[in-house]
Amino acid sequence: MGWVAIAILAGLLVYFQVSIADPAAKKRAVFKTFIGIIATFLLFMAIANYKNNFYGENRMLPASLALITVTSFVMAMYFTNLGALLKIGGFMFFVAAFLSGYGNWLPQVEGGFPPKEEKITWDSMTPQQLADKGEEIIFGGIGKSSVQGEIGKGQCPLCHGFQKGFLSERAPNLYGLPERAEKERLADPRYSMNAPAKRDTVEKEACPGCGTGTTGQEYIAESHACPNCYVVAGFGLKGSNDRESQMPKIHKPPISLSLPELAAVDTWMYLREGKEPPSYEDMIKSYEKFIPESDRPKQQEDKPAGAASSLLADGSEPVDQIFAKGQCVSCHVIPGIPGAVGTIGPKLEEGTNAPLRLKDPGYKGTAKSTTEYIMESIVEPSAYVVKPFPDNTMPKVFGQKLSAGALKKIVDYLSQVKVGAPPPKIS
Repeated sequence: MGWVAIAILAGLLVYFQVSIADPAAKKRAVFKTFIGIIATFLLFMAIANYKNNFYGENRMLPASLALITVTSFVMAMYFTNLGALLKIGGFMFFVAAFLSGYGNWLPQVEGGFPPKEEKITWDSMTPQQLADKGEEIIFGGIGKSSVQGEIGKGQCPLCHGFQKGFLSERAPNLYGLPERAEKERLADPRYSMNAPAKRDTVEKEACPGCGTGTTGQEYIAESHACPNCYVVAGFGLKGSNDRESQMPKIHKPPISLSLPELAAVDTWMYLREGKEPPSYEDMIKSYEKFIPESDRPKQQEDKPAGAASSLLADGSEPVDQIFAKGQCVSCHVIPGIPGAVGTIGPKLEEGTNAPLRLKDPGYKGTAKSTTEYIMESIVEPSAYVVKPFPDNTMPKVFGQKLSAGALKKIVDYLSQVKVGAPPPKIS
């Protein structure tokens, strides 16, 4: 169609050359026809651009409006009888081109309905699918096990190392656990296999009559269900002589992993080392042995296990739950917070301690006030290390894993905790 229009205009050009006798009139007619050819060419370029990019690179669509704008103003210059109308049209196309260009060049968000959530059928998954879910639960996503600082719903990396040769100060490195559980842990006299009453620990059994593990998988299940039943030498709660563990029971709040989620975690630990895992059914049975039905958390089947927010706390929780979700209670004594009896880190009486530490010549941070110091100690714990506690004991991920609201609640609470004073109210 475009070539037909240009051919017609070219025909008019020839016609004017032979039919108009007056040289001045002929020159005007030929020139206007030539302008018409250019305008037609621009117009059809605009149409072609619009057609070609409508379903593709839509950021180029404003170029069509810009071409039509140029065409309108060019025509207005030489067709004075239609000049006003063409200028108005050109201005309208200019405004449209500007607004369209601005809108199309902004970052685009793809619309549409959210993806349909599918129920997880754990017992129908392949071992690799289970392992992928396990990696999501531990680290927050598939492939994140190799990224330092990634933490998922299970919060395991807050205390455990997972890479070969990584030194863990708060809890044992879990690399090699499937083999170590069978060959070393069950054979340890302190484990007292089949004789839980002989254990020198604060808890003898996960539940009355549960007994002990007799296979490597049962040992792993028991260690999750009852961390106090056997404590690896050197990793007990400070002052407990390895009779009490620092690890929480991860099938209970605030972590609350369901039995299928625990089985997925274990499957990942087997497969990532190239070992064949027990069947899903056998894993579930190993956990059922140590976790009574009344203590088993319910799996939210309408949501994938790894689909939850990567935040440990979003700030909507009371401050005691934020401390629990961040596992602060496992490492610190925090006055007024139930269960906060950890001894891996210093006692958190920051209303008293923070001003003193800011005056310490060894302080190298940038905080100028108590609240700034507390915030800095959470997100940059190496800025000031309280003696005699070693550096790099506290994870450096809380700036990413706690929301601004959660951090503010922690700071507000700790800034009111002072030596010898009653703790503030939990809110």
